[in-house]
This record gives sequence, C-alpha cells and structure tokens, in this order.
Amino acid sequence: MSEVRHVLGISGGKDSAALAIYMSQKHPEIDVDYYTCDTGKELTETYDLISKLNSVLGKEISLYKSIDESNSPMRNPFDHFLAIYGGYLPSATARWCTNKMKLEPFEQHIGNEPTISYVGIRGDENRDGYISKRENIQTIFPFRKNIWSEDVIRKFLNNSNISFITEHYKLLQPDNIDLIIKYVEQPISMRFTQKQKLNALLDTNVKLFNRVVFEWLKGTDYPVGKLDSFSLIDNDENLIIDDIFQILEDSGVGIPGYYKPIDYHVEIDGEIKTGTYARSRSGCFFCFYQQKIEWVWLLEQHPKLFEEAISYEKEGYSWMEEKLEDLKIPERVNAIKKDHYLKTHRRNERAGLSWQDQILQAEGEGCASCFI
Repeated sequence: MSEVRHVLGISGGKDSAALAIYMSQKHPEIDVDYYTCDTGKELTETYDLISKLNSVLGKEISLYKSIDESNSPMRNPFDHFLAIYGGYLPSATARWCTNKMKLEPFEQHIGNEPTISYVGIRGDENRDGYISKRENIQTIFPFRKNIWSEDVIRKFLNNSNISFITEHYKLLQPDNIDLIIKYVEQPISMRFTQKQKLNALLDTNVKLFNRVVFEWLKGTDYPVGKLDSFSLIDNDENLIIDDIFQILEDSGVGIPGYYKPIDYHVEIDGEIKTGTYARSRSGCFFCFYQQKIEWVWLLEQHPKLFEEAISYEKEGYSWMEEKLEDLKIPERVNAIKKDHYLKTHRRNERAGLSWQDQILQAEGEGCASCFI
C-alpha cells in the first residue's frame, strides 16, 4: 500500500466517537491516527468521553495543539486567540474559534502528506461538513451510502467522463449492466441532475459504483487514488442516529453525558410540569450555537462554567443578543423553560419525537468541525 496517512478527528461529539469505534472494529487493516483539538474550554463530559475512547481504541488519541503554551501568557488556546482578536468573541458570522483552534492546527499538522480524513456525517444528514481546500487531503464519509465528497462526485460524474465510467462498468460485468449503462450514458442536465444520477447509480449497486470511482481516482492526485486497495469501497451501509447510539453503547463508551435528558420543572397555568433538557452538540461550553434552553442547562448543571462564560461578556461583546447576566435571572429561566416545554410538548405530541429525534432536529445549525 502506498504511503498515505489516515486520520480521524474526535470532537467529543457522538458521531466522531462512534466513527472511531466503527473504524477500529470494521476496518482494523487501516492504520488510523486519531486526534483531537482541545480549545481548553470543553465540557468535563467531553474529556471523559475522550478518556474512555483511549481505552476502547487501544491507541492514544493525539492532541493537535493550536498554540505553543510555553510561549503564551494565556492559560489555554481560546484565551490566547481571544487576546489576539482584541476581546472580540466568536460568532456565527465570525467563527474564528473553529478556524484557529480546529482547522488550522489540523492542516498544519498534516502538512503536505497525502492524507485521508474520515468524517462522521451520517446517512440521515444532508451535508458534507468541512472539506479541506488542500489537494493532499481527501475526506471520506464511512457512515453514508455515498462515501465520497461533493468535489469527487462532481468531477467523476462530469459529462466528459461518461465513456470512462461506461467502460469500467462493463469490465465488472454486473447482471444489471443494461440499466446501469442507461443511467451512465444519460448526460447531466436540468432534467437529470447530478444528484439524480448519483442516486440512480448508488441504487443499482453501491459497491460497483465505488469500484468504478476508485479506478477513476487512480488517475488523479487524490490520496485514495494512491492506494493499492481501499476496503471502504465495499461499504454499503447507511448508518443513522440510532445506529450511532448503538455503537457507543455496545462498545462500553456510552453516550456522552451531555446528551442525556435531565428533568426540569416549570409552573404553567398553576400546574408544575416536568420537561427534559440536554445539550444537542459538543463544542465549547459557551458555544454561541446553543439554544437558550441549553444555556439554562449549563447554568443549572455547570454553574461555575456558566459564570466563566459570563466573565467573557463585556460592553459590546456577548455570546448572543441576550446577555447571560439577564438570562440567569430566575424569572427569565422560568420563561425559557416554559417556552421550551410548550414547544417540545406540542411537537412531540404531533410527531412522537424521542430525545434522539430532538438532537437530530437541532443538528442543522452549527459547525461540523466541532460538533460531529
């Protein structure tokens, strides 16, 4: 096998943790380097998860550092970069935290080595997540029926590539070759989009599709094309959120503690109602993508961390439009709980949603580099 590096980033979230376990169990022939990028502001539950994974994986999870702590007057990466940015807190429109503490240390550590990066985006998600712009880094999605990134699919299915695809499918001699060639030879157009063509070919036979893509990659500079063999091309699984929780439970690592629902009580129309709250994502404890009920969770489950989050808010700089000093007032906490209870109660009654479903609904907003 050619010298290609295999890496998998562990964010502290459920999906990256499950993917690490999945790769170690399903593809032990691939020597994966597991790594994490510590911001210094993670939840204790995140550090607990990484500690458990170290034991289950049987190999050390590397720490990719974003700063040289010995040369920084600050205690941790977040405070270091916050000082550089003049106290300007990160936000959805200025997400320097992800760039400086996650993506840049990853790309600096990889350098120019041909590298395959495994990412835990599931089959029930419609996104690609972070794709490096560096040509020597290729992203693979083992949990999806389509393991390839958008850039690979776009180039592979280009109309100029039809003859190559046709020839290599014929070499494989599948039983349904006539149907496959019908899809292959139909050019991508407004009437037959790239997505439709991709799904049609995946539906005929995922493994055959992957083998043809692999042959095409051998003529490119993509890292997968430098391999003599690649066991992921024989994957045809499509794992969803329930599968992820099952992998974590079966491994003994368990579900990260911050996902587990905790009861809260709130008075509504003279009655005490019981709702549940939890975190919907990993990431820093003061992550600006949090819902307000998640800030209440932090206030009540980790009061010291909540106070630390408050300490970063200064005139003109806050984590959201509402200051945390105002949010922690008991009347405001009750209002947030009431609003959350009524919304989730109505939604759950209509759709019968479980707590896993609520996590799934909250995943659309945020950064995959932190939360998967």
